[in-house]
Amino acid sequence: MSENKKFVQGNEACVDGALYAGLDFYAGYPITPSTEIAELLAYRLPQSGGKFIQMEDEIASICAIIGASLTGRKVMTATSGPGFSLMQEALGYAVMTEIPCVIVNVQRGGPSTGIPTHGSQGDVNQARWGTHGDHAIIAMTASNHQDVFAVTVEAFNLAETYRTPVILLFDEVVGHMREPVVIPEPGAIPLVERLRTSVKEGVDYHPYLPREDGRLPMSDFGGVHRYNVTGLFHDMWGFPSTEPRVVHGLLRHLVDKLENRTNQIARYKEYYLEDAEHLLISYGSAARSARHVVENRRMRGERLGLLELQTLWPFPADIIREKCLHAKSVIVVELNMGQILNWVKLAVDDPQKVFLANRIDGVFITPEDILNILRLIQGKGV
Repeated sequence: MSENKKFVQGNEACVDGALYAGLDFYAGYPITPSTEIAELLAYRLPQSGGKFIQMEDEIASICAIIGASLTGRKVMTATSGPGFSLMQEALGYAVMTEIPCVIVNVQRGGPSTGIPTHGSQGDVNQARWGTHGDHAIIAMTASNHQDVFAVTVEAFNLAETYRTPVILLFDEVVGHMREPVVIPEPGAIPLVERLRTSVKEGVDYHPYLPREDGRLPMSDFGGVHRYNVTGLFHDMWGFPSTEPRVVHGLLRHLVDKLENRTNQIARYKEYYLEDAEHLLISYGSAARSARHVVENRRMRGERLGLLELQTLWPFPADIIREKCLHAKSVIVVELNMGQILNWVKLAVDDPQKVFLANRIDGVFITPEDILNILRLIQGKGV
């Protein structure tokens, strides 16, 4: 069996993952540093029978993929911070109506136009809280291109399993750097396909009546069933309702279907945690520098470990609490002002042992930046 090995940008690894997962509809608007995703899919998606549309803006893009998903397609759009801000209302609509879709945010410095050609991780909290109202969301990330491919496939699987939008939070560094990726043979990674209703034509179909396992079978728009889809609170037929019992039940369902499965959804990688005195927690491109520090200092006899998060939301608090239990100190490494830091502090037994190593100036965080914080913790100065 020949190995399909490529030397590509992270954005292309995302495209490869989406096509592997079965993407067959993409709508988007170009924006730095995510544009290569649209550029590549404009060429490659029609070759596999899919449809590509460049929309007039990011609002139209996410609305287009929501509509396409309702017709049974696997869908995706890609953007960066300003475009992601424009998508928030429609993102909430997809949450409320339980429509599977994947939204890629290749992060750049912000707010506003910010610094388009430099990396940042400033949209982590926006991914969680950007749309209004109580809700749950899945957001994932990766630090290398092989994992970019893998989490992209996983994003489509999770979107179909839980009937939910899934956000991929990459960043400019991962999006634009190049490194090898091995594309698995078809079938090597299991794919989750759309769960369709078994209700026959002419029989009353309840689009929001869960099965015993909590999953909601779908019927493709334009098919044999007519049903209502609304962003209002709705009953099992999809029609608007202000009945307190219905409102309470639907909101609990939307949140619990993800939050109650946090540990099942969570993806992470761990390095040398079994004896770590100083534990680094990081994600995305920042985890590359964190891993370098850990491996370099261990060669000098220092007991450091790294917990690399690939699932940011729902936040894996139980996993972090367990992994940090015996560490003397915890250093959160991220390219923002501490958007994961406070969640880690809430998760661990002693928040006083949690520290931040970060950069917010558009410059990639270096191993030396992290070592400066470690030296201060160890009382060695900088």
